[in-house]
Amino acid sequence: MSRTSSLVKDSVIYGGSTIASKMMSWLLTVLFTYTLVKNDFGIMTNLYAYAALIIVVLTFGMETGFFRFANQTDKYLPTTVYSTTLIFVSTIVLIFLICFLSFLSFLRVYLWSNEIPEIYIRMVIIILSMDAFSAIPFAYLRYKKRAMKFGMLKVLNVVLYTVFCILFLVVCPQINKYNPSLIKWFWKDDFRLGYVFVANLLATSIEIFCLLPELTGFKYRFNAVLAKEMFHYCFPLAIMGIAGVSNNVVDKLLFPAFYSGNLSIFDELGVYSACFKLALIMLMFTQAFRYAYEPFFFEKSRDKDAKELYADIMKYFVIFGLLVFLGVVFYLDIVKYLIAPEYFGALKIVPIVLWGELFFAVYFNLSVWYKLVDKTYWGAIFSTIAFVVLIVINILFIPIYSYRACAWAGFVGDGFIMFLSYFVGQKYYPIRYDLKSIGFYTCLALVLYVVSCFVPIYNDWFHLMFNTVLISIYLFVVIKREGIPFVKGLV
Repeated sequence: MSRTSSLVKDSVIYGGSTIASKMMSWLLTVLFTYTLVKNDFGIMTNLYAYAALIIVVLTFGMETGFFRFANQTDKYLPTTVYSTTLIFVSTIVLIFLICFLSFLSFLRVYLWSNEIPEIYIRMVIIILSMDAFSAIPFAYLRYKKRAMKFGMLKVLNVVLYTVFCILFLVVCPQINKYNPSLIKWFWKDDFRLGYVFVANLLATSIEIFCLLPELTGFKYRFNAVLAKEMFHYCFPLAIMGIAGVSNNVVDKLLFPAFYSGNLSIFDELGVYSACFKLALIMLMFTQAFRYAYEPFFFEKSRDKDAKELYADIMKYFVIFGLLVFLGVVFYLDIVKYLIAPEYFGALKIVPIVLWGELFFAVYFNLSVWYKLVDKTYWGAIFSTIAFVVLIVINILFIPIYSYRACAWAGFVGDGFIMFLSYFVGQKYYPIRYDLKSIGFYTCLALVLYVVSCFVPIYNDWFHLMFNTVLISIYLFVVIKREGIPFVKGLV
């Protein structure tokens, strides 16, 4: 019982701190869209998309590899595994950092537009290198079951990043307006996006300083045989990680290369990215579910009624997911003010992105089958298929439909692997999902959404009241069909 309680406590801390950090980062979109021009927001999106992908390459799945081999105490000392992992990742990061910074002028011709100042790229490269390095000490904290320090440092990083961004983007402009002599030694009004990266660099540096106890107090040893084993073990994980992250950022990477419209490339990317962020409310819902569900389905896998339980969870998951969808689209006239009005041009992609995120969430829910039958290579196959679909649609249609192609690519790619995972899963681990109820609620949500779109109500407040009636109808039907337990689930 004590072990279970410890697991629940650690899961709450890890999950809660990670979700809180992501939520705070998401809310920074409000600050960025109101203080940065669209072009700068587009550049920031493009650079951080590269960072997300490169970090996966640099860490090389070594976090999971560390857990795998650190627990083989009959073969290796945990400190030897940790120091070998640290040296391995540090070497990769150092080689990358030296090579990339040395040949940046040559590489940027092929990777980045001339519109992006080189100083921005250099700062992002340093930041992502620090993040990749710190991933191993954070893994060590998890191994040592120091969940509280892990959570506090994750939250501290985002809090510091937020505070520094507010200082540079809100406070400094006001000081510059009324008493510029106080900050003229470091402040430049045309370097606002640069200060976002400075804020990130400062926060990450402080975070790594706080990790010094995890980097000292033991003798560094590099075991070449262990490193070779870890490499072979982690290589497939790295490929899966690269494919998975690419699915989330590939549109932001490809857009500048294939956009052919008359408007500014990064203006368009900035508008798309800001409205895309609004749809990530669905992602927050999915991540909260993931932290609770992943340990749960392994724990219940041996129960006689496990498959019936998984089927019920899927049904209620879709019900809640559709409620999130309706909540965002029905109150988009309010939600949209989380971004500045000049970014409203891409609001029409929000429902499409929401559906894509819901498809991916259902796909994650379906992934229970290949995790339980130890056929995780199917996860890599599905991720690769989605990646190929995204690449093809983006390359073919960005020149024609601009950022709308990016939104539809995610919709099609995630929808395709969702259905594929379902049909393949029924072969290896058949679960009788309540497709009739899932289909009914999906159709109900779509009908209510269509009614909201086509009923001619031009007053915003009356339209919001009408949408409230529609979402009440959805809840009434669900409660009528599912009963009072669903109401208790809401609270």
